[in-house]
Amino acid sequence: MEDGPAVSAAAGSIRRVSAPGAAAETTDPADDPADDPAGPVPFRCFGTGDPLYEAYHDTEWGRPVHGDRELYERLSLEAFQSGLSWITVLRRRETFRAAFAGFDPEVVAGFGDDDVARLLADPGIIRNRLKVEAVVANARAVLALAGAGGLSELVWSHAPAARPAPVSPADVPATTPESVALARALKAAGFRFVGPTTAYAAMQACGLVDDHLAHCPARGRRAGR
Repeated sequence: MEDGPAVSAAAGSIRRVSAPGAAAETTDPADDPADDPAGPVPFRCFGTGDPLYEAYHDTEWGRPVHGDRELYERLSLEAFQSGLSWITVLRRRETFRAAFAGFDPEVVAGFGDDDVARLLADPGIIRNRLKVEAVVANARAVLALAGAGGLSELVWSHAPAARPAPVSPADVPATTPESVALARALKAAGFRFVGPTTAYAAMQACGLVDDHLAHCPARGRRAGR
């Protein structure tokens, strides 16, 4: 089963804070924010308690990402995340970048058997042969799209119309008709390891949709399509 930073997949990381107007949860008086000199912990859809994850939630997730290299990196990391938690990938992002030449598709497209062997011996990344080979193949697919508008145009052509803000994680889908169509288009273009769930996680992460919960302060901070 695919798993991503999607709110639905990250439900276990969502801080259980009541939405405005909702009945307050019963808490231990010792946990009263008034007794905490730092003040109450701000609500986040996910990531609270881990500084790296908090920064990702606050400044990256749901912000528009454009550019073939940038989207190739995001799709690659989502592919590596499949079946794992997103924080596992996030903590290794810099070593992934070093191992894959900054996710420059022109460089990665030239990787051969020796490079694959090197990557599978690198403890700083997720050493899964199918995923490594998929990322190399996907670099070649990115280059092949250059004459057809590029990866960025293909991805953003599947951005859906705005929809009501989700109130709870239960309101956030794992896939949508647009993510199914995007996964199908990517597969037709030669991409691997990008199914509808991974495609939707990428759509959330790259700002094609805004799935921050309605009462999340990060909602609506998109810089524009």
